[in-house]
Amino acid sequence: MIRECELAGLPGPVYFYDMSGFFVEFRKDNYNEDYLSELGLSERQIRAVLFVKEQGVIINSDYQKINAIGKTFATKELQNLVEKRILKQVGFKGRGSKYTMVH
Repeated sequence: MIRECELAGLPGPVYFYDMSGFFVEFRKDNYNEDYLSELGLSERQIRAVLFVKEQGVIINSDYQKINAIGKTFATKELQNLVEKRILKQVGFKGRGSKYTMVH
């Protein structure tokens, strides 16, 4: 099941058990606040990922605006999201950098 989800570009299934039985939950997308929080993302990073989910792309100035922070912090936090393979950088590096979802 895990391999098939990966091949389809979907998050892996979530397995859980309660008193009534064993369950498998298939998710259409992992990019919700709870999951992103579990990954250790900051509130600012979560806002940015949700922004990209809705808008399709984010640039440094968008990140600065939605989080009320400066360019240096925005750049570091966006790069951290790239390192965690949540976002990918597309287009030009530097001023023209845009970030989209990995999946």
